[in-house]
Amino acid sequence: MPEIRVLVVDDQEPFRRAMATVVEETDGFVVVGSAASGEESLVAAAELAPQLVLMDVHLPGIDGLEASRRLSLAAEPPVVVLLSTYDEDQFDLSGSGAASYLAKATFGPDRLSEVWSAARHQLVRRELDARGDP
Repeated sequence: MPEIRVLVVDDQEPFRRAMATVVEETDGFVVVGSAASGEESLVAAAELAPQLVLMDVHLPGIDGLEASRRLSLAAEPPVVVLLSTYDEDQFDLSGSGAASYLAKATFGPDRLSEVWSAARHQLVRRELDARGDP
């Protein structure tokens, strides 16, 4: 079974390293790159074609919400999971195109696997609905 290709996006090096460590310690996932801004994430995603992007909400330049929205417009968009140290109710995630939100404090191998599984299920359901399949 091929590994899930992950792009890690955070403006703080310690968080990028921590997220990358969690990804590398989770069976079936591999880090293919990292970025420190929303703009860098768009370039990296186009070059690396990750299946999953772990995106901090608060980034310099375009924030994680806008970067997520732009990534969702790609022909084959990656699954984007937004992360932050703040509570989810402090953002308007609607229209961001993100599959889900996780508090950084809860991020670990089990949560990564759960979020990926739920996001893949949503994507398959959307594809079936778009084709008119039951």
